[in-house]
Amino acid sequence: MSGRDIRRVVAQASVFPNTEKTSMVLRIIRAVGAMGVERVLLSTDTFGIAAGVLREIGRLQAAPPDVRVSLPEIEFLTLPHPTGTAADTTGYARMIAERCAAAVVLLGGDGTMRAATPGLGDTPMLALSTGTNNAFPIMMEATVAGMALGLIATGRVPAPTARAKTLHVEVVRTDGTRRREIALVDVCVNTVGEIGSRAVWRTDTLRELYCTFAEPAAIGLSSIPGRILPTARSAPTGVAVRLGPEPSRTVLAPIAPGLLEPVGLTACDVLMPGVPVRVRLAGGTVALDGERELEFGPDDRITVTLQHDGPRVIDVPATLADEHASSSEELISSIAEEIR
Repeated sequence: MSGRDIRRVVAQASVFPNTEKTSMVLRIIRAVGAMGVERVLLSTDTFGIAAGVLREIGRLQAAPPDVRVSLPEIEFLTLPHPTGTAADTTGYARMIAERCAAAVVLLGGDGTMRAATPGLGDTPMLALSTGTNNAFPIMMEATVAGMALGLIATGRVPAPTARAKTLHVEVVRTDGTRRREIALVDVCVNTVGEIGSRAVWRTDTLRELYCTFAEPAAIGLSSIPGRILPTARSAPTGVAVRLGPEPSRTVLAPIAPGLLEPVGLTACDVLMPGVPVRVRLAGGTVALDGERELEFGPDDRITVTLQHDGPRVIDVPATLADEHASSSEELISSIAEEIR
């Protein structure tokens, strides 16, 4: 669905065609196969990505023996009752985790990663960016990412144990009903009264912003606190800012590709883990990872809490460095012996 993001209209966000996603999947499959992975589980879809993979695999397997590529066995997974919503992403993540997969790679944006998180359990995740405004998934060549994935899957490098930070949002309605949601990057409280097109891009509507991390080189809402209080993914804390028409400081932030906006800040503070923060705005919508998901009124009570219970995220450079470190020690020692 990211291909129809409104930020491709209001900004210069790039279009990521499904043919390129198909190519990325194929490059990952070839890379993990070269690293020794024997079996791959692949979700099916309605955009032709899995179908394109199947066609290309058939072509590769039909090639002459001298140029034929050795590929792992591929099993295509299908949900029993697909809905065409984010619930499908959760369902596929759960299905793969229940098959005891050693690791999972997801292609998409922040919203895709957020949807997959509840289904992953303890399965390590490698998040590759293919969307519009992405802070959580990384931009990296799929072949290299597949190498790291293969190292984890074959046990040559230990799987990550640390969990990503999350933001837990709880809405308590006047009738006592509760709704709970999570975000991986940011929770934005804004004055827009309806969910509408979901994507948040008008900075004059922003009032409260809570982030798990805030990197100065990021794009999207988390870039706002990244300009004044940079907070690393590995830091135990998050960051919270309040915004409004009478700011004490204004920063120029890249809200979307090609869209830099002045944003007025009235307050900024460290967000401590496990401490609920109550939303002050009397009514509007709450955006999770850049997309409006919740509407609320003056009688609703909303809290945001930073936690350390997110997915186990594979760090590609660290994984590759870990593998090369062990092999390099043996090589260096053997060369040293020859020199002596």
